[in-house]
Amino acid sequence: MLKIAFHPIYKHSLPEGHRFPMLKYELLPEQLVYEGTCTEANFFEPEIPDDSHILRVHTEAYYQDLNQLTLDKRAARKLGFPLSADLVKREIIIADGTMKASEFALKNGIAMNIAGGTHHAYSDHGEAFCLLNDQAIGARYLQHKKLAEKILIVDLDVHQGNGTAEIFANDPSVFTFSMHGKGNYPFKKEVSDLDIALENDADDATYLKLLYETLPKLIKTERPDFIYYLCGVDVVASDKLGRLGLSLEGCKERDRFVLQSCKDAKIPVMCSMGGGYSPDIKIILEAHANTFRVAQDLFS
Repeated sequence: MLKIAFHPIYKHSLPEGHRFPMLKYELLPEQLVYEGTCTEANFFEPEIPDDSHILRVHTEAYYQDLNQLTLDKRAARKLGFPLSADLVKREIIIADGTMKASEFALKNGIAMNIAGGTHHAYSDHGEAFCLLNDQAIGARYLQHKKLAEKILIVDLDVHQGNGTAEIFANDPSVFTFSMHGKGNYPFKKEVSDLDIALENDADDATYLKLLYETLPKLIKTERPDFIYYLCGVDVVASDKLGRLGLSLEGCKERDRFVLQSCKDAKIPVMCSMGGGYSPDIKIILEAHANTFRVAQDLFS
């Protein structure tokens, strides 16, 4: 059964002024149940994990500053959200959702987190709405538990996974692949193991051709035993923070190809939702819902 991490704090802890497009965290589970893609049995509620799992990725000083709300003003401004105890708790629970979903993926082939994809969180600071790097924490969790050795992170959000690249720099046990908009944030990119930067308005054909050529070779060469997939839908043409030109169908085909590639290679995959900022909430929901629909079609 497809298992999906979801906790009420995903939708209730965001400050006023940041509710849209964060409404997706409230509406997406409802949509998936309403249309019959999922039932309540598909969802599980993450908790507060042991701090040791987070400290395998983030420095003790940074994590302490988050928990005690003692970040200096400059570091706090980089977060994008006003720093609060509820916000920190939310990110900690999201990380637990990704860790637990990783174990479900080992059992079922795939698992998902309604939130997550916080790839701008570095080991020692956060930025751009990302406080803790959930997929990095998940990767280290699996390695610590000896549930996986070689991990591939496939980051297809429109923004480069700069924090993820920094965390795993010079670490051959985790291969970081980021395919993103060249003109998008972050404007000073880090160096992933493989970066593909696309020009503005890259369409379905351009994007998918590169993905078709790249991902199978990566899987064959790197031979991971676990894959994290960051499936941000801010690649669609209508996204107000993205600069690419994919259609909803192109975005869905992207998801289908990634998940089919994982299934064909018999490699478990854990998906974090990442970004989506189209002005019309219906487009955000449809794009994200497509990821879950594809997952159910392929793995049920």
